[in-house]
Amino acid sequence: MVGWIDICQYRNVSKQELPAIALADCCSTALSESLDADTAITLAGAFKALGDPVRLRLLSLIAAGGGDDVCVCELTPAFDLSQPTISHHLKVLREAGLLTSERRGTWVYYRVIPAALQRLSDVLAPTGLTATPA
Repeated sequence: MVGWIDICQYRNVSKQELPAIALADCCSTALSESLDADTAITLAGAFKALGDPVRLRLLSLIAAGGGDDVCVCELTPAFDLSQPTISHHLKVLREAGLLTSERRGTWVYYRVIPAALQRLSDVLAPTGLTATPA
C-alpha cells in the first residue's frame, strides 16, 4: 500500500530528546538588513525591465559607452528589430530608472544612471562575502 510508513524506518531511531537551541544562538541577523517594501517594489521594476534579453543587451551597449551619451541611431543596427521597437525597449529602461535620455534634434541620446546600477548590484551582493574572480 502506497502511503503507509514502513515500521522498519523507525526501529533504529533514537528516542532521546534533542536539546533546545535558542534562536539567537543558531541564526544570523542577516534578515534584519533585508529590503523594505518600497525599495523592493522599486528594485523589482528595474529587475523586471532587465528580464528581457533585448533590454539587457541595450543596457549593456549603452554602459559600454563609458558614460558617454549613445544615440538611438547607434543602437538600432545591433538588433534585428525596428527602430520603434528599440525605442519602446529604451523607454521601459528609462521608466525603470536605469537610463536617462536627452533629445537632440531628431535623435534621442541615452546614458546609464550609475547609481541605479549600483543599487541593483548592492542588493545582489551577499553581505560579508567578497567577490572572487570567476
